[in-house]
Amino acid sequence: MKQYKHTDVEAKWRVKWDQNKTYQVDLDKAKKPFYNLMMFPYPSAEGLHVGNMYAFTGADVYGRFQRQQGYDVFEPIGLDGFGIHSENYAIKLGKHPAKLAKVSQKRFYEQLARIGNGFAWNNKLETYDPEYYKWTQWLFIQMYKKGLAYRGKAMVNWCPSCKTVLADEQVESGVCERCKNEVERKEMEQWFFKITNYADKLLENIEKIDWPNKIKSAQRQWIGRSEGLEIAWEVAKTAEKIWTFTTRPDTIYGATFIVIAPDHPILNKLNISKEAKEYKLQALKKTEQKRKATEKDKTGADTGFEAIHPITGNRIPIWIADFVLMDYGTGAIMSVPAHDERDAAFAAKFNLPTIDKLADKDEVFKLLEDKDAGVKKTNYHLRDWLISRQRYWGPPIPMVYCEKCARLPGGQGWQPVPEDQLPVLLPAVSDWEPKGDGKGPLEKAPDAWLYTKCPNCGGKAKRETDVSDTFLDSSWYFLRYPSVKKNIENPLLDVPWDEGLTKKWLPVNAYIGGAEHAVLHLLYARFVTIALHDWGMLDFEEPFPFLFSHGLIIKDGAKMSKSRGNVIVPDDYIDKYGADTLRMYLMFVGPYSQGGDFRDTSMAGMNRFLLRCWSLFTDSQKVKAKTTNKLLRKLNQTIKQMGEDIASFKYNTAIARYMELVNVWRETDQVLSKEDAISAIKIIAPLAPYVSEEIYQSLTNDEEFASVHLELWPKFDENQVKEDIITIPVQVNGKLRQTLEVSCEQSKIQSEIEKLARELPNVKKYLLSEPKKTIFVPGRLLNFVI
Repeated sequence: MKQYKHTDVEAKWRVKWDQNKTYQVDLDKAKKPFYNLMMFPYPSAEGLHVGNMYAFTGADVYGRFQRQQGYDVFEPIGLDGFGIHSENYAIKLGKHPAKLAKVSQKRFYEQLARIGNGFAWNNKLETYDPEYYKWTQWLFIQMYKKGLAYRGKAMVNWCPSCKTVLADEQVESGVCERCKNEVERKEMEQWFFKITNYADKLLENIEKIDWPNKIKSAQRQWIGRSEGLEIAWEVAKTAEKIWTFTTRPDTIYGATFIVIAPDHPILNKLNISKEAKEYKLQALKKTEQKRKATEKDKTGADTGFEAIHPITGNRIPIWIADFVLMDYGTGAIMSVPAHDERDAAFAAKFNLPTIDKLADKDEVFKLLEDKDAGVKKTNYHLRDWLISRQRYWGPPIPMVYCEKCARLPGGQGWQPVPEDQLPVLLPAVSDWEPKGDGKGPLEKAPDAWLYTKCPNCGGKAKRETDVSDTFLDSSWYFLRYPSVKKNIENPLLDVPWDEGLTKKWLPVNAYIGGAEHAVLHLLYARFVTIALHDWGMLDFEEPFPFLFSHGLIIKDGAKMSKSRGNVIVPDDYIDKYGADTLRMYLMFVGPYSQGGDFRDTSMAGMNRFLLRCWSLFTDSQKVKAKTTNKLLRKLNQTIKQMGEDIASFKYNTAIARYMELVNVWRETDQVLSKEDAISAIKIIAPLAPYVSEEIYQSLTNDEEFASVHLELWPKFDENQVKEDIITIPVQVNGKLRQTLEVSCEQSKIQSEIEKLARELPNVKKYLLSEPKKTIFVPGRLLNFVI
């Protein structure tokens, strides 16, 4: 029996698959396209960790299985290499991110090649490639031309550690999602995309996509649509008004005070109390998360001013409190202690009155409308996407500012770079690290790059020195993959995506990734795709009709991440045991939708199992002319069950079923025919691609190479998969009371038969007390003696 040497086998098949373009589907000629996509990784020179491999392996198993169903599977890979993740790593190592990117790219692609995935390597892409970010810049310009990109002042999230602004979605519980440092609030002028224009469409389309409920729910909550009334309250003894938003206009008679945000603009117009001025200054130093924390003591200050109730004319005090945020609703609320816990706690602390009175909401609206004091309004939690970053490693925002044009009547200082001048290349600068002064490192770029001609007047213009958010890079990469090879073959094809290929391959059939991107990448990709559809550039609205969210591999009880120091790289395990062992172990460690705890000690057991499989398939005493009946039934059952399991991402149970098959095969008198052995190797091929290819070739001995991974999933015999049904008589004191119909295997397990029997109505009727003893004859009889 030949010894299995995984190092030699894996190296051989990587070369053979590449030479034969085994996984490089002909995108133009494919008859049954299936676009199988995994979320592409952030690269660093440290390389892939086991958590990454877990995600990619699960996606690859699904793609291989779909190929076995007769689909032409396209499974591309690339690197999301621009952005803060890669730049922070470069800062840590003291290396320029452009140089480090080359090292990271080489390292990642070497690792990705080893794990055994069926990647279409000819279509790989990197977001820092000028041929890619040219089109990211083009996308920005389209947004600007369509009125969806604008520059404006706003209170923004500022990470003092990363020294850049962050979108709301990049802040988790008041800290930066990347570095975990506390985020501050600052007023700055930034570039935004009007994602809020698409709030309703994004919400409406959630019902049309097949996604996990937890991700759909997260997006609904993030968009946060609420319908209600905006109500005007006159400020007594002034000409000012405060507008509040409420979803409960029926409680207006119970409003006993108004609370406004510390940064509400009306505070600049009113001579508020000294106490309120001091409170305002202190409140604005707090992070938004600290202000929103529900468990903290309520704080606030009386402004010294009163609001006039728009219906009763009563005067109620105006307070400021840090829990009211300016960027939601109107930045002011009418407080009704009788019907709101937070308002009740605030009123109790500051001895404010409570009135419990409800009214008909339609009647309230009519009264307010007649007084010009009420307007129906829909509010959203969603905010416009803050797109600019004060960093170096990203696509320069393709805009220039012309002072001359800005001074013209109705003039526009900001101008988009002409599309024929794209890409705006990222210049090489030596001082590229962020300084935290609110300006990007490109402010120090050479003048030859920094200054250019205004596309409008021909005068001197200055380039925008911020770069765009990394999530813009990933908001459209799935559109680019099918057309990458086409552009390489025909450089004159100057389009972001080929229309014909896009119609054929998009939207993505299966998108597989982590739930942590629920309100980041996934929301942005949906927004961009819907916008492109609106402009007539795509014929579909949703990029990912089907999404599967995999679980996480943990180590020492925590998610694997570089920042936690619990990262495990796969290289040593692949060297020692082979990629198939690691793939099988990762898919067996727990349900793919949930993840599992990585334990080194379990790896050897999976390796022994694969070597056991190798021994069986290559043993002439176990592969003979005819399959034994017992093993034939088990094989057919396994083909059916594993097919159902893999189709629903239940990889751990699929492997368990294969282990059961192997255990039956190992029995002394059990053998497979060569034809059935080939079927048996086909069903493990998606999970263990290298060893299955080696075994398949040894069984088929074809002169011309035909990969097992291009073979169809074997059919099963319906008659063989039916389990024998046994009828078990159930007696009480020797008298037949009812019967049970169970499988042959179940009929032998007393605990199961007893449990089922006790639920039978006619048995319950006579089983008046706990049996003194139970007589069980496996497969024959159950008798309760009372």
